[in-house]
Amino acid sequence: QAHFVESGGGLVEPGGSLRLSCAAPGFNINYFTIGWFRQAPGKEREGVSCINYGTNYADTVRGRFTTSRRDNMVVLQMNRLKPEDTAVYYCAATGTPMTGVCALQPGRYNYWGQGTQVTVSS
Repeated sequence: QAHFVESGGGLVEPGGSLRLSCAAPGFNINYFTIGWFRQAPGKEREGVSCINYGTNYADTVRGRFTTSRRDNMVVLQMNRLKPEDTAVYYCAATGTPMTGVCALQPGRYNYWGQGTQVTVSS
């Protein structure tokens, strides 16, 4: 069974950028539909973006975040970061690839990484 590992979190000032990566060691991650999610303290986990044959983004990040596949990883490029983007970010995968537009509902995803902290603060 594949497991998923996020990397690239950290502290950044408002307006800055970070790049998160999601890998599945020993597996071809291109087989999976991958979603990025985040959870801030006291809030529910929310979908940020996803990628299968195309991409889908939450309204709160569209135009600032970009998801792509690169070197057997899925990358989340986050630009023009805001304090409200502060959260633990998770990548997750579905058991079988989604058809059509990929979904941003956490319940649609079966396998989850451990998360990486992103803090946007001056």
